[in-house]
Order: sequence, then C-alpha cells, then structure tokens
Amino acid sequence: MIARPVDRPVQIFGGAPLRIEDVVALARGQRRAALSEAAGFRAGISAGADFLDRLLAEDGVVYGVTTGYGDSCTVVIPPELLGELPHHLYTYHGCGLGRFLDPEETRAVLAARLASLCVGMSGVSLALLEGLTALLQHDILPLIPAEGSVGASGDLTPLSYVAAVLCGEREVLYQGLRQPAAQALAAAGISPLRLRPKEGLAIMNGTAVMTALACLAWDRADYLCRLATRLTAYNVVASAGNAHHFDATLFAAKPHPGQTQVAARLRADLHHEQPARNEQRLQDRYSLRCAPHVIGVLQDALPFLRQLIETELNSANDNPLVDAERGQILHGGHFYGGHIAFAMDAMKNAVANLADLLDRQLALLVDTRFNHGLPANLSAASGSRAAINHGLKALQISVSAWTAEALKQTMPASVFSRSTECHNQDKVSMGTIAARDCLRVIELTEQVAAAMLIAARQGMALRQQQAAQPLLQGAPQAMLDDLEARIALVEEDRALDADLLHLLDAIRTRHWSLYAD
Repeated sequence: MIARPVDRPVQIFGGAPLRIEDVVALARGQRRAALSEAAGFRAGISAGADFLDRLLAEDGVVYGVTTGYGDSCTVVIPPELLGELPHHLYTYHGCGLGRFLDPEETRAVLAARLASLCVGMSGVSLALLEGLTALLQHDILPLIPAEGSVGASGDLTPLSYVAAVLCGEREVLYQGLRQPAAQALAAAGISPLRLRPKEGLAIMNGTAVMTALACLAWDRADYLCRLATRLTAYNVVASAGNAHHFDATLFAAKPHPGQTQVAARLRADLHHEQPARNEQRLQDRYSLRCAPHVIGVLQDALPFLRQLIETELNSANDNPLVDAERGQILHGGHFYGGHIAFAMDAMKNAVANLADLLDRQLALLVDTRFNHGLPANLSAASGSRAAINHGLKALQISVSAWTAEALKQTMPASVFSRSTECHNQDKVSMGTIAARDCLRVIELTEQVAAAMLIAARQGMALRQQQAAQPLLQGAPQAMLDDLEARIALVEEDRALDADLLHLLDAIRTRHWSLYAD
C-alpha cells in the first residue's frame, strides 16, 4: 500500500477536464480525489436524476430502466421490479476472469468512470458520484478481473465489480488486505448504495477500463520514447558511431516534427559539433543511423493519441444519455471504444518498434565484427579469466526473447470484432483487449530498456578505457554516473536479474529526468 499524505494536491472532479497526467497522479496516489462543490455542477447532476424520476412517474420508456438490457430491450419491466433491475445487471455480469487489475490500474478505472459520469448526462445521483469519490479517497479498490470485456457495450463485466463494491458486494483490496467489500466500507464509514434506476447501467456501460489503461500506457510510452533516445546516444558512442547522422540540416529536409525532435535530442546528447569519432565506416547501420526515424514515429503519434484518449476520458460514454435541459433521452452508442482500440493498437506497434530498435543496437554492441574494437559480449574480464567469462551473452538472448514477444503482440485487437449477445452487439471494439496488449508490449519493452541500461553502462566504460578524453558531458554523463553507482561493471560473470529488477523499478518510477523540451 502506498503512502497517502493528507497534504497531497486535490484533484477536483466536475470542474476542468482531466488530462492523462491527472489520471496517472491519482493512480499513483499522488493526488486525492474530491467532488466539485460548485452549485452549478451539483444542480446539473441532480437535474438529470430528477428528470429521470419524473419520466418514470409518467410511465416513460427508457432503455435499461424500464426495459431489459441488450437484446432484451423489448422486455418490459414491471414497475414494482424497476428497483431490482440495476442490481441484476451487475450480478449477472460477475463472470470476469484473468488477473486482477493492479492498484494503479484500479484507481485509474475509478477516476475514468467518475470523470465520465461527472459530465452530467448519465442521469445518476450525487450519491453515486460521492460513492465513487469515496472509494478513491479511502483507497478501497475493487478487485476487477482484467478479462471479459469486448469493448462495447463498454466494459460491462469488469465495471460490474465497481458497481457491486459500491453496493457492498464482492471483494476489495483495502489497507493491503483482500477482504469483503462490505467489511471495508464499514471500516471506512461508508454506507453501501442502493442503486437508482439506470445507475447500474451508467456505471457499467462505458469505456472506463480501456480508457484508464490507455492513460497509464500513454504515460509509460512517453517515457520509453525518451529513454530509447538516451540509450541510442549511449550506443552511438559505445559503437564509435557517427553523430553527424543527426544533423539539423539533414532533418530539415524531411521535417516530421517528432523525428526532428528526436534528432535534436541526440545532437544535444552527442555534442554534434564535435568531429565524428568513427573513421572506419562512413554510414552506421540502420539501427543507429535511422533511430530518429523509428523513435520519431512514436514521438509524432503521442500528441494525436493523447487527443483520442483525453476526449474519451472527458466524455459521457454510456447509453442512453439524459439531457435534462431539453427533456430528452438520447439512445446511442457512445459506449463503443473504437478510438481507444485504435490508439492502443497504434501505440503498441510504435512501442514494439522501440524494443526492436534497441535489440538490434545490442546485437551490434556485443559482436566484435560490428562494435569497432570492444570485447566480445561486452565482457570486462581480462587476462586468462577472459576465456571463462561471457559478459552479456545471455542478456542479449533474453532481450531478443522479450523483443520477439513484444512484436508478436502487435496484431491489432480491434480487427477481431465478434458478434455477441444475440447479434445485438454485432460489432464491438475490443478496446480493452487492445489496451491490455499494449501494456504487455510496454512491459516487455521496459525490460529491453532495463537490459540496455546495463549494456550502456558496460559499453561506455569499455569505450572510455580506449579514449583520451571524456566521451560525454552534461545530462547524459550525469545519468551514466548514476548508472555506474547503481550497477557494478560486469568483470566476472554474475546473475543480472537483481540488477534488471532494480533498473525496471527506476524506469517505472521515472528515476531519470529525460529531456526538458
């Protein structure tokens, strides 16, 4: 369980739109949630619930309120059973399997669902919004199975676990312990809800799980983009490569903004004004020379992907929507997660290409045919002991394994739509599967990056032994100094798994600040 100091900044729901960074901060426990006290916001929420009540009193017909769900929309619910319908919805959707979402992912889900409902077009009560806020405030985390959503009608099955917990059912993680939801709510002084008409549908019929995972994926992909650039700089130097491949005039001739930005970062790291060090080869191999063209694809995609994710995050994405001002019930399909599915399929492709790029760079570094004078497998062993030491030989094999698995995961999930639920849900987004796939690709690429940090520490030390002056300065050298303090030079063979785990933690906690531009 993370520390949750009382002086954390407050994230207000029902005010300004949320950014990805807001969701990430909430997910990491760096902010505490609060519902807006603004009179206009609260009046707008109440107006939607009140309009729905008036409509029901007048025998109005509303999908999922006076009818069954999905293909059962033609089934009319007897008035005396309307109050039970929302509870049946989350009950029969309690069929999720797979791993549970981790605490960060679960907090992000709660934040994403709350943000959507705070748009004010879902016909829910203030009590429901306060219940979701309380789960975040007290860090009562529903145990949400990761598998079982096709991404339309939204994330029904995983979000059923949020609805059930609000009503005191199923299980949660609270104060580090798995326990019944009713027990955790009681300990926090929270009363279970009795859902009003449509509130079960409003919680479940949306894209909160895929959107939450997408926010976390975007944040991690952005850091990997920067880290891959810094690692490339190290690998150019360690390989005695040519910094002039990143010349500003050269990149002005093909001015993709992200690609140009990556090249500029590499120029700054490598002090491009210095003479080229490599006189053995006019042009470096593609994994070095074309690094901006690979990393730049993700760099260029990130702003566009942000727009897709943040639009979804701040949208009303359940069905039907309630327009209290105009007195309308709007039946539509905003639960469809197509934009998130596309964003995640695109992102995992671009991130997997980072893993592939770094894998190829490592293959050059460990091979005496291509590394311009470094020892085989970057082993720092000397004398007679060099014969029995193997340096980074096995690490390079593991990097290739992780890269191959990442590349294997790039098949787009969104093209695997299945017709479900009596052909009512006959075209679905698979957005949540795409988001989970993307996070797996990111995890594997982070593992590759951790291995490359070891290779950078090793390769730079070995190259420095051959140089008469420092090879780097400024931020790249400061990061290298930190790496040297964290990881001993591999002179005698040793297991590297502890080092890799240590570096993975540093990557995921953003230990190194990378590029201020």
